[in-house]
Amino acid sequence: MKRKRKKGQVRAAPLSSGELPDEYATLLAELKEQIRSSKSKATLSVNRELVLLYWRIGRRILDRQETEGWGAKVIDRLSADLRKAFPNTKGFSPRNLKYMRAFAGAYRRESIVQQAAALVPWFHNCILLDRVKDPKERLWYTEQAIANAWSRNVLAHQIQTGLYQRSGKAVTNFPETLQGVDSGATGALLKDPYFFDFLSLGEKASERQIEKGLLEHVRRFLLELGVGFAFVGSQVHLEVGGEDFYLDLLFYHYRLRCFVAVDLKAGKFKPEYSGKMNFYLSAVDDLFRQEGDGPSVGVVLCKTRNRVVAEYALRDLDKPLGISTYVLGRALPDSVSGTLPTVEELEEELGDDT
Repeated sequence: MKRKRKKGQVRAAPLSSGELPDEYATLLAELKEQIRSSKSKATLSVNRELVLLYWRIGRRILDRQETEGWGAKVIDRLSADLRKAFPNTKGFSPRNLKYMRAFAGAYRRESIVQQAAALVPWFHNCILLDRVKDPKERLWYTEQAIANAWSRNVLAHQIQTGLYQRSGKAVTNFPETLQGVDSGATGALLKDPYFFDFLSLGEKASERQIEKGLLEHVRRFLLELGVGFAFVGSQVHLEVGGEDFYLDLLFYHYRLRCFVAVDLKAGKFKPEYSGKMNFYLSAVDDLFRQEGDGPSVGVVLCKTRNRVVAEYALRDLDKPLGISTYVLGRALPDSVSGTLPTVEELEEELGDDT
């Protein structure tokens, strides 16, 4: 929303190419003072004070452009003058000043910046500005980056794979089976679908081939599962009533303090899979669960599933169970992913202003 001009205020006439506005010298002096003040509090580095400084600079530029009709040429001149005034300080390239302006446009109030955006490095904010247009979604990614200490590469990956749209989308019976436990937090752990685009497997890959591929890329697999998962084992032996059973994958979630059992299926979900997982969870609770651990959680990972069938299959089960799907191909088609700049491309565009 544009700022209203005060009563009697006349909007300045558009500036000709290369012409500087009358108040340019005032703005430059104010920004110099703002920078000096900020530098007295903290060295200009990727921290809270730097991000707040960038927002304030962007806010001043945006205000003048909205109320006084200043053109883009001012940013080029401002960049040159700030670099001259602060030769040992990075971050005042025209490109980065435009990011500051966009940053101020995305976050209209400094209080919002202080609460979230200022708690992640500046480069994280640049990635979020470029790739996430919805304010609610952008705030969600910011909060996740803070909570999980994501690097900028991990943040870029999570945005590219649409984590916001996938989180908490599995079919579960958690509200009914996790009474007295934060079922919402547990449900947020599960995604739908999971992207296993790091596997070089065809669409007809078998369950054993998928499992082997996930174990060979366990670091990428854990990244896709999310923060908090610790790998316990594969083909975990469960002895029940003198008979041998084998669970595909077993994890422990150290934040929720519970075991997470995973059963891989190469095809479409079938109702009998939920009964089998319910059985596995009873065995895991008896054989592995320790005092202080929460109820073990089961996840059936299938290539496809009918949501209504999955909901019926979970009804009346007494163990917490979720049903999700996975994708073996690329997380995004080439036509889409090619439109998103990589972290490396963004670094190159910003030059030394990272």
